[in-house]
Amino acid sequence: MTASTTLDTPDGPFTIVADDGVVLASGWTDDVASLLALIHPGLLPGGADVPAVAESAPEVAGPATAVRAYYTGNPTAVGQVPVRQRSGPFRQHAWEVLRTVPAGAPLTYTEYADRAGRPAAVRAAAGACARNAAALFVPCHRVLRSDGTLGGFRYGLPVKEALLARERASA
Repeated sequence: MTASTTLDTPDGPFTIVADDGVVLASGWTDDVASLLALIHPGLLPGGADVPAVAESAPEVAGPATAVRAYYTGNPTAVGQVPVRQRSGPFRQHAWEVLRTVPAGAPLTYTEYADRAGRPAAVRAAAGACARNAAALFVPCHRVLRSDGTLGGFRYGLPVKEALLARERASA
């Protein structure tokens, strides 16, 4: 069953939409509808009817526990949670590559495109970050502009900056 839960974090409310422990979307918002809009329609068997559940409910318990662990100093916990997103072959692969970027070691978009196997596809790599529905679990916040500045982030640059600082401190 697909369900959602919202956790309080130091960076604001963090909502997870999951299907039997597999993250479909997540981010620093309490607006479930905005997250549902990011999910490929083929991944939502029940459509837009996604009940809110307690963070201990089986649908969301694993991802919620990982987020709590992340915020208590274990940035690798979220990388162990399964994620399901759907797109074209390059973007699918690029999202998997993002999951291998270690906390505390951000990449530039150029380095990310290279790791994804298409060094000239810097814009496509940036597009994979922009269309990532599973923020934190697929750590698009770990990609920076070539000059080392933050660039964009769906949930705002203060959140991105806080995440990177937290990861530097725990690395």
